[in-house]
Amino acid sequence: MDTLADFPRQKLPALLQAMPKAELHVHIEGTLEPELIFALARRNGVTLRYADVQALRAAYAFTDLQSFLDIYYAGASVLLQEQDFFDMAMAYFRRAAVDRIVHAELFFDPQTHTARGVPMQTIMGGLVRACTAARSELGISSALILCFLRHLSEADAFDALEQALPYRQHFIGVGLDSSERGHPPDKFARVFAQCREHGLHIVAHAGEEGPAQYIRDALDLLGAQRIDHGVRCVEDPELVRRLARERIPLTVCPLSNVKLKVFDTLAEHNLPALLDAGLCVTLNSDDPAYFGGYLNQNFLETFAALPQLTADHAAQLARNSFDASFVAEATKGRWRDELARVIAQVAKEP
Repeated sequence: MDTLADFPRQKLPALLQAMPKAELHVHIEGTLEPELIFALARRNGVTLRYADVQALRAAYAFTDLQSFLDIYYAGASVLLQEQDFFDMAMAYFRRAAVDRIVHAELFFDPQTHTARGVPMQTIMGGLVRACTAARSELGISSALILCFLRHLSEADAFDALEQALPYRQHFIGVGLDSSERGHPPDKFARVFAQCREHGLHIVAHAGEEGPAQYIRDALDLLGAQRIDHGVRCVEDPELVRRLARERIPLTVCPLSNVKLKVFDTLAEHNLPALLDAGLCVTLNSDDPAYFGGYLNQNFLETFAALPQLTADHAAQLARNSFDASFVAEATKGRWRDELARVIAQVAKEP
C-alpha cells in the first residue's frame, strides 16, 4: 500500500514491534545490563562500589550527560577479557533479534578500555567474534564503528586510531562521542581527516547538548555523513533545510533524550517536527541498559506519547534506517521489500 492512512490505529503497536529495522546509534558498552556487570565483576575479580544490582539500578537517576557518563565508565571497568566483550555484544544481539533488528552498526569506545590496560586486540577479538556469531546464529548483519572520546585530547584520539588500524578490516567507520559541552568538533578535525584517508565512514554526535553549530561543524570540519542525535538542528532553520536537501541522516534516541533532560517528556520531543521537515530521521536506543529501553521500547513509548505519529511515520522511520545504513543498495532493497510484506501482513491480521 502506498499510504497507510487507513491502517488501524489499534494495530500500530504490533506493527512497530514486527517491522524489520536497522539500529544505527547504539553504544555496545551502553547495553551492559547490571546483571551482566555483576557477573563479569565476579568472573574477573573486580570490586564494584555498588552493593548489588538493585543499588546500581538505583544510581541511574541522571541529571545530564556527564552524570550518566560517570556511571557508564564505572560499569565498563568489568570488561577485561575477550570473552567479556563477546558476552556483552551477544546479549545485545539476542535482544536485537527479538526487536526485529536486521542490521546494527555498533559504536564502541576503545579508549575506555585501553586506558585500563586492555589491549585493542582483546576488544576487537570479542566484538568481531560476536558479530560473526550474530549473523550465523541470529541472521543479524552488523558493523563496528570506532568512537573517539571527545573529552580526551586530539593526541589521545590519534593514538587510538594508530592502535586500531591493524584491525581496519573489522570496522567500517569512526564517530565522536562522550561529553559534548566544551568539546566542539573542530578539536578533532585533523584526526577525522586522517580517518577519511583510510576510507572510513564518518559519523559524529552533535546537537544533543551542544548547539546547532556543532552539527554544521561536524559536517564541514569532520566530513560527517550521519549526525548522531542532532535534535537541536531546529534552532537553525537554514541548517534544517540543508539536512533535508543533502539527506543527512539523524540518529535520534528518544528515551535517551528524556533520560538526559534534553526534553522533559517524550510528549515534548521534536521528532514530529523533524519528520515534517523532511529529514531522514531514524530511531535508536543509544545506551539502552541505562536509558530504560531497547529499540522497540523506544518505538512503542514514543508513538504512545506522540499520537500525531502514524503508521506512515513508522514505515518511514524503518525505511530511513535502511537508507541511512552503510550497506549495499541491493541489501537495502531486500529490507524494504520485507518491510512492505510485514506491513501488509499486520494490516490483514484480525
